[in-house]
Amino acid sequence: MYSLLINLELGAIILFVIFSFIAAGKASKLVYFDTEKMLYRKTRKLLFWSVSLSLLAAVITAADTMLAATAHPLFWMDRLLVRTPLAAIPALLIWLGSFPRIRKLMHRTYGRTESAPDVARRRQASDPAFIVPFQLAALCSLALFYFAFVPPIPFHWTAITMPTTILLFIACLLWMLQTHRNQLAAQAPLVYRPWRRRLQHTGGLLVIAAILSIPLLTAMENSKLPEHLSMMAGNADYGLPASASQHEKRIGHKHNQTAIPASTAQNAAETPVTALTGPRAGEPDRKFTLTAQHKSIALSSGKHIDAWTYNGEIPGPELRMKEGELVEVTLINKDIESGATLHWHGLDVPNAEDGVAGATQDAVMPGETFTYRFVAEQVGTFWYHSHQESKTAVQKGLFGALIVEPNEAEAQAGEDITVITHNWRGAGMSIGADPSVQRRAIAPGTHVKLRLINTDDWVRQSYILTGAPFKVTAIDGTDLTGPTEMSDKSLDLLTGGRYDVEFIMPEHPVFLRVGKGDSLGILISKDGSGDIPKLPATTTFDPTHYGTAAGAAPFDINSHFDREFTMILDNRFAFYNGAFAAYDTINGEVFPNTPMFVVKEGELVKTTIVNRSATEHPMHLHGHHMLVLSRNNEPVTGSLWWSDTLDVAPGEVYEVAFRADNPGVWMDHCHNLVHASAGMSMHLMYEGVTSPFEVGTATMNHPE
Repeated sequence: MYSLLINLELGAIILFVIFSFIAAGKASKLVYFDTEKMLYRKTRKLLFWSVSLSLLAAVITAADTMLAATAHPLFWMDRLLVRTPLAAIPALLIWLGSFPRIRKLMHRTYGRTESAPDVARRRQASDPAFIVPFQLAALCSLALFYFAFVPPIPFHWTAITMPTTILLFIACLLWMLQTHRNQLAAQAPLVYRPWRRRLQHTGGLLVIAAILSIPLLTAMENSKLPEHLSMMAGNADYGLPASASQHEKRIGHKHNQTAIPASTAQNAAETPVTALTGPRAGEPDRKFTLTAQHKSIALSSGKHIDAWTYNGEIPGPELRMKEGELVEVTLINKDIESGATLHWHGLDVPNAEDGVAGATQDAVMPGETFTYRFVAEQVGTFWYHSHQESKTAVQKGLFGALIVEPNEAEAQAGEDITVITHNWRGAGMSIGADPSVQRRAIAPGTHVKLRLINTDDWVRQSYILTGAPFKVTAIDGTDLTGPTEMSDKSLDLLTGGRYDVEFIMPEHPVFLRVGKGDSLGILISKDGSGDIPKLPATTTFDPTHYGTAAGAAPFDINSHFDREFTMILDNRFAFYNGAFAAYDTINGEVFPNTPMFVVKEGELVKTTIVNRSATEHPMHLHGHHMLVLSRNNEPVTGSLWWSDTLDVAPGEVYEVAFRADNPGVWMDHCHNLVHASAGMSMHLMYEGVTSPFEVGTATMNHPE
């Protein structure tokens, strides 16, 4: 519904711009027609443009009103308070000012003679109260267009003060110019000189362009990323304290100054992220070495791709370990010129082990090594990837699966299969490096676990299991309680998300489809043969009410939260690093101007995530798992739903919370890495924690 309404409104705005300029041009030319017949015809056509503009204004108003009736205020506040008046007011003025004069002028020229209009008719055809409402509609349409693509969100009246002032100033100028033209028309017939009007319009546009070029060039220059930038230099947002009013919480108003934690004083003790390490002493239970290097890889289809690999494999080697083990991983960069790191996606390691270039370490350049040490405290399905130039690194292959198994052998499935999917550019979607249907022989009665991992950028991947009822037993590496059996469900994952799926192998074949067709997946049968089951009609799995609750939650939607934040995902035209384009934003900004949420260790933190944009965003918070409290104002029931990569679709509102129990400077970004690389990234910062590392054009660090 949300996508329908915003697209309907946007389409109406674009048509409003076109129609209003046509109508304004036609209204302005009425006084130049030299016969009553022509004046009558042209005046009558303005009825069509008046009705058209009114209908478009009604569509815009209706769409905004429906949003206000059904959605969170952050979806409609700017629309109803800014866009609706910009469409409705000129339409109303047309009917109050222009329409009566249209009727009067049509009545006085109804004879449609070839004689020239007299003074009275010329004055009527150039009356400011007749013409200016159409010109104002054109002017307001530009403001509508501006606010549609540069929304004043988070909403503050100061964001619309300057555009509104400029609009009113130009409207006054238009009234003065039309009054002058009306006076000239009373003295003598006006002669239409197209070349002169074109020169005037061209001159006016050049003046406007010259005036606008100053703030545009300034904005372009200011948007360029600096040569050196500390991760501590962001715009600190201390959120709302628990005492904030419900109105303030709903509109996302910030009290940055009143909510500053006391220990951020100048003399407070500071801890560098380099001190927040895993255990430095002791013999590790597991040791891995991963070498980042270029290699030409042949897929099972025979196609070759020039990949960036760990240990010459795509994906990189699957790392398996046991719960509670001390793990040591040594990264060697052989020849990846832009550098590499290892980030443990979804595994909540100490901050210094998180592998984010420029925040927790410097990028590992060719010929260098870096050693990570951490205790695998969470059981579940995770994955690792480079967090240096992440968009390119992951696309080209610097990733792999990471599995933490429970200590109890009986808790493990009889067959444990990792299904890590990726779209290799030029070779298509694959499971690992295999873009075909894999066949496996598994005995009937066997307990089978499928670990689904979607690594591909900006792809909503669907996984459909047919041939056996199944349970979703974990989301993002965290087990669900009381999962129930289901079938004919599509399990959809955005980039970085994971589902664990379990079933008992039947006598007949079972097929896991990747996508909607039969060309990619895993066919399981007792001897590895058999036909692919037909694709049934499916619905999308929704975790909101899945499973059963197991005891009391550590906190819920009614808990007392020490700090509350609002994260608004949106699109807007802006400059980023000197380039003008439509960017995906967080609270109206792109990095490094995005907010940096500041928390204190031990606090219970709640975040409301609102997606106003036209696309999905899998929001990934490093170092923490978020408990999903509600979705679209509907409390989550059943099993506790913990997520580290939350799929937020257009029009959705999530309330999530976490305990601030892992100090550090943590990235929080969209895992559509093309968005993150264009500035859709921010940080969660604990007070008292600092980072000595830098990003910027003159540094080696580009974390995205």
